[in-house]
Amino acid sequence: MIRLGAGRLERIVAVGAHCDDIAIGAGGTLLTLCLAQPGVRVDALVLSGGGGEREQEERAALAAFCPGADLRPTVLKLPDGRIPAHWEEAKTAVEELRARTEPDLVLAPRTGDAHQDHRASAKLMTTAFRDHLVLGYEIVKWDGDLGRPVAYQPLSPDVAERKVRLLQEHYPSQRHRPWYDREAFLGLARIRGIECHARYAEAFAVTKLTLDLGD
Repeated sequence: MIRLGAGRLERIVAVGAHCDDIAIGAGGTLLTLCLAQPGVRVDALVLSGGGGEREQEERAALAAFCPGADLRPTVLKLPDGRIPAHWEEAKTAVEELRARTEPDLVLAPRTGDAHQDHRASAKLMTTAFRDHLVLGYEIVKWDGDLGRPVAYQPLSPDVAERKVRLLQEHYPSQRHRPWYDREAFLGLARIRGIECHARYAEAFAVTKLTLDLGD
């Protein structure tokens, strides 16, 4: 197992198609980064769910998952399940995000995700952030689309437990879903931890990675 670090991160971009995507896919990673580096800037963009209860949940959740960070959230109102049909609006939002930040790390859905909204969001990220480290997070769901990730962020037991607790606390609108429970979130984290010789972990897909091994 090779461990590569990116050095100190000053700016992070986190993108989700829906409210709770970022927290489910990369909440533990955000907690780990923000706890280790107070003051890190986090630009978060969520493409749907704006203007109501879901936006309120998302803003409170992101604040909890990014303690001590310079958090700058944006929640849009594109219709859930219809993001591909609103490509121009989504593309404009991602381009505006790109124009206002030069991130060291981008967290976004992965291109192999079976959900059309996640997949569309992922495609936008790889074109707007061409020269950045883009990690595609995974979301467990009915489709059974989990693959073989290539990048892992180990999570301490405290962080893994805190992630699950925050998911339950900040998204009451999702508690009725059969997959939205402690066993699902902690179980996947345990499996990914086994794969990288850790207790728990979050896993990511990487579309393209440039190495600098000469310095």
